[in-house]
Amino acid sequence: QVQLVESGGGLVQAGDSLRLSCAASGRTFSSHVMGWFRQAPGEEREFVAAISGSGNYADYAASLKGRFIISRDNSKNTAALQMNSLKPEDTAVYYCAARSTPQVGAGYAYEYDYWGQGTQVTVSS
Repeated sequence: QVQLVESGGGLVQAGDSLRLSCAASGRTFSSHVMGWFRQAPGEEREFVAAISGSGNYADYAASLKGRFIISRDNSKNTAALQMNSLKPEDTAVYYCAARSTPQVGAGYAYEYDYWGQGTQVTVSS
């Protein structure tokens, strides 16, 4: 069982940066892909980024590549999402998720076994 707790959300202005963190419980953290998803009001949950268990491979939603950076620290059981040049359309609840395999998948929410409670990110114009 893996428990995930996100932190770092908040209200920022367009153009600002924000760093989200995800703390994971459990002793097999490096065996799990870590992913970030987001969900805006009235929208479906969408893939943001994922990182392999070793941290050597990362995948991003095409529209976010270059602005968002995913990372992990297996010694601390944490994952992070650095978000730069934020836009109002980035406003959403951001979720951390863990997949019970070290290989990054296709980016579908159903591939992930564990989810955090979400953290709100609001970007004002």
